[in-house]
Amino acid sequence: MNAQREFGSRNEMVVRVCNQLAKEFTGFFTPETVRRFVSDSFGAFADAKVQSFVPLFIHRFARERLKAVAQADGVIVKEVPEVLFVCVHNAGRSQMAAALLDRAAGGRVHVRSAGSTPANEIHAGVREVMAEIEIDMSQEFPKPLTDEVVRAADVVITMGCGDACPVYPGKRYLDWDLADPANKPIDEVRPIRDEIDRRVRALLEDLAPATA
Repeated sequence: MNAQREFGSRNEMVVRVCNQLAKEFTGFFTPETVRRFVSDSFGAFADAKVQSFVPLFIHRFARERLKAVAQADGVIVKEVPEVLFVCVHNAGRSQMAAALLDRAAGGRVHVRSAGSTPANEIHAGVREVMAEIEIDMSQEFPKPLTDEVVRAADVVITMGCGDACPVYPGKRYLDWDLADPANKPIDEVRPIRDEIDRRVRALLEDLAPATA
């Protein structure tokens, strides 16, 4: 009986998210395509530590994937450069880079992050050092690397995941050699955060210089 209730609850969750996204992407994707992406995205969070956030995770992840497909296919015009940060677990370096660039850019670029082998949650130390600089990561989550987000990106920055990221022509690929903050004390995570901040600011100035 409990299994039936759980199945029903999950099915209702998928239907709800599908309805929301099908409405948002009317004219771009059929309801069947939306459902395929939502159902596929659901599996990515079956082991999420905080199950209460799963509907939010699925909605955001599926929405980003659908938007990336539309951008890659030219259905949705990119208004700003797209940057994708990729590390192994999407639980530390790539998450910090995405959050730091998003704040510094103020809308001048759009940022995504992903992991070649995503973890179940972001490292506690990473959340802590980002909170120190007033960036709340309590509702961020590790996301798997998918083909469509690479296709949609203008710049792909890898951090220790090597050949896991597919290569497409016409994109700029960078590899940042940075220490992994996993299981490191806070005093060792802060310098990693600060070095990432330095690099994302330089990248931003290159991609979308601030106007006077």
